[in-house]
Amino acid sequence: MPQNVAEQIVAQLIDAGVRRIYGIVGDSLNPIVDAVRRSGGSAEGGIDWIHVRHEEAAAFAAAADAELTGQLAVCAGSCGPGNLHLINGLYDAQRSGVPVLAIASHIPSVQIGSGYFQETHPERLFTECSDYCEMILTPEQSPRVVNSAIRHATAGGSVSVLVLPGDLAEKHASGPFPPFVPARPGRLAPDAESVDDLAAAIDRAHKVALFVGEGARDARDQVIAFAEHLRAPMGHSLRGKQWIQYDNPYDVGMSGLLGYGAIDHAMHEADLLLLLGTDFPYDQFLPDGAKTTIAQVDVDAQRLGRRAGVTHPIHGDVGLTLAALREKTTAKTDGSFLEHTQKRYRAAMTDAVATYTDSDAQPIHPERAMTVIDRAAAPDAVFTADTGMGNVWQARYVTPSPGRRLLASWRHGSMANALPHAFGAQLAYPDRQVIAIAGDGGLSMLLGELITVAAYRLPLTVFVFNNSTLGMVKAEMLVAGFPDFGVDVPMVDFAAVGSALGFRSQRVTDPGELDAAVAAALAHDGPSLVDIVTDPDALSMPAAITGEQVAGFGMSMAKMVLGAKDSGGIGAVLETARSNIKHLRSL
Repeated sequence: MPQNVAEQIVAQLIDAGVRRIYGIVGDSLNPIVDAVRRSGGSAEGGIDWIHVRHEEAAAFAAAADAELTGQLAVCAGSCGPGNLHLINGLYDAQRSGVPVLAIASHIPSVQIGSGYFQETHPERLFTECSDYCEMILTPEQSPRVVNSAIRHATAGGSVSVLVLPGDLAEKHASGPFPPFVPARPGRLAPDAESVDDLAAAIDRAHKVALFVGEGARDARDQVIAFAEHLRAPMGHSLRGKQWIQYDNPYDVGMSGLLGYGAIDHAMHEADLLLLLGTDFPYDQFLPDGAKTTIAQVDVDAQRLGRRAGVTHPIHGDVGLTLAALREKTTAKTDGSFLEHTQKRYRAAMTDAVATYTDSDAQPIHPERAMTVIDRAAAPDAVFTADTGMGNVWQARYVTPSPGRRLLASWRHGSMANALPHAFGAQLAYPDRQVIAIAGDGGLSMLLGELITVAAYRLPLTVFVFNNSTLGMVKAEMLVAGFPDFGVDVPMVDFAAVGSALGFRSQRVTDPGELDAAVAAALAHDGPSLVDIVTDPDALSMPAAITGEQVAGFGMSMAKMVLGAKDSGGIGAVLETARSNIKHLRSL
């Protein structure tokens, strides 16, 4: 029996190694879903349909699946509102640089342009969150467009979108499709003259610092060896943390809004700062290129110099570039800058970062909770974290190791990512421990996905940091000089919600119960949830605090004392101080 277009598309996805499609069934998407059904599922060499409760979660899950496996992951949505819901998760995947293909089904082709029921224009809507977005117009065109979509997504880690009218999906396919043979990734060698110029600048510099990102993940050994060669302190971005921080005597912390340690000091004190595989977006944390010589190495030339004034832009692979620089530079013997920075790093970690990890205060300090989870987690655990304070606690208190992986909405910064990222990770690796660090705000946005986890009996654990407030937004308001407003919500018993949905659930209000609760949740063979009631006034401060931030914080406190409407007055100020006085004393 001849294939129809939907069956051919599914066959092409199977040929490209796809084993799951995340989505919600419906009308124009039905031919694709039926083709998936008849593929027999992954156990028989076909594709599994993963039924989620919101298409946004489908795209987030596919993004996590792709990021962990490095393989193409697929999500799908029906016409109009269905595929429109994909867009937020697709932005996340595109900005994280992971290979995701979305199938956006469309209204019947004869109705396009008539203002038909649920009509949108997906080929226009998805162009900004993808690098390839095309509508299939004929059966003859379909195999080539699908092949191009797969190629674009897998070639450089990106999002492709296939727009498929429902009636076209049911038409007879035109014939056999060419097999998909993936290309082995190449490595980009740097320009020799540019390397010579940078090598000379490194030899002239007395103080060199390195700042390392995700782009150096395959060059970890070379990066650490180069730091040793130059006796240079090294910091990392949030995305670089899992690749560069562990077993690294030269690492002195993380910069940015979630930062800690001494890297900010090192970057501003250095004569030469070397940015390796990072497109760190927060230019306010980078030194002025007019005062500090900055070099940047990246495989994407478009990123060079767009965050700071770069004197030495190097277009090339980080590992190959460092190997060339190592041969052309003289090893430095003066380790005073490194030792000075390491001393500052140890003081910062002991004072500010470690201040609350053993606190017995109630409500529970989130630092204490995250430290307990970190100690109990498996060496190869996968952590996902919600944007906001969840990212802060993951950045500061999860100890990386060669086997552990960290996932977040790195560049898009979306709320509600932790839970769908977690079940995408768990489906990709059924036997690994997966831990979601969810905020009560983020979890509430896609709360229905707890049903997805329960339906598939996934053995992941959700730790809800439940402070009944949007903590990161609250901190942003305070440092900007605004009294916090509109950030607090009624307390929700998420343990009761989890129990109703089939999770092993527990609510923890006493820090003394944390160790036992965390251990029991992680040992459970099935979905588990721990609702941790944390201090809503616990703040996090970045590695570097400006005078403007201090002034803004003081202004917001003054407004609260003076009784700005709905600000809480002196009582709120005292609660904030009581929760953070140890930390503020260390600044």
